[in-house]
Amino acid sequence: MSPDLASVFPAAALLGAGVGLVLGLTGAGGGIFAVPALVFGLGWGVPQAGPVALLAVGASAAVGSAQGLRAGLVRYRAAMLMAGIGVCVAPLGTWMAHRLPERWLVGLFAIAMLIVAARMYRASRGARARASTTGPSGAAAAPPPCRLDPATGRLHWTRRVAGTLGTIGAVSGFASGLLGVGGGFVIVPALRRFSDITVHGVVATSLFVIALISAGTVANAWWHGMHPGEQGWTFVVGAVAGMVLGRALAPRLAAARLQQVFSALMALVALGMFVRAFGA
Repeated sequence: MSPDLASVFPAAALLGAGVGLVLGLTGAGGGIFAVPALVFGLGWGVPQAGPVALLAVGASAAVGSAQGLRAGLVRYRAAMLMAGIGVCVAPLGTWMAHRLPERWLVGLFAIAMLIVAARMYRASRGARARASTTGPSGAAAAPPPCRLDPATGRLHWTRRVAGTLGTIGAVSGFASGLLGVGGGFVIVPALRRFSDITVHGVVATSLFVIALISAGTVANAWWHGMHPGEQGWTFVVGAVAGMVLGRALAPRLAAARLQQVFSALMALVALGMFVRAFGA
């Protein structure tokens, strides 16, 4: 292997490991670092980086969701519904990604990153506020549309529940096809907003959906000629290793503080993407 290649492959592995680590620690938002890692770290274009990033995110999410499946945390019927609709909608996002000018695609990605960063930061502040509050809040919150049955511990299925979960899956699938992200930045906040599933259940279910949607989207891209190459596969392997480490470290670290750090980093990366797209 030439010196240039020898330096590139460790870089791809380290970048992938960083993406997998963030995804494993947060359950959402980590996958959105994959495309910037390939764009800034390896010099790829966004259309080239998207499918490989999604492959890395999907493989990492599959490894992470296996733990949730063993623990019984994954709401697999809800996950299958969201993923099934997401896989059907993802080709529309892929079709649009190949027809938008790259600078507008980069700009849309940066906007998505800023939205994720803002939501992650607000969620971290909300978690800290709830942890420091001991008294009643006063007004009772309205019940979410997707509720667990106290008798069975499972979702109580209605048309409204199916419609809500299907919409979440459709938005997530479109984002996956358009931007090459797993969609966790859509799934996690949406499930926390529209369901009473526990936080651990939301993260495990999100990872399972990400794995399924990513598999379908990557299969479609592969069918149309996408091949990751040696650099891409190195990135994927690094991401899986990072996921394993992240899931092992997650219970030992303060989630709120991690979210604040990652949200600040995400905002900086988004600004860099804007400069790349529209700078002189």
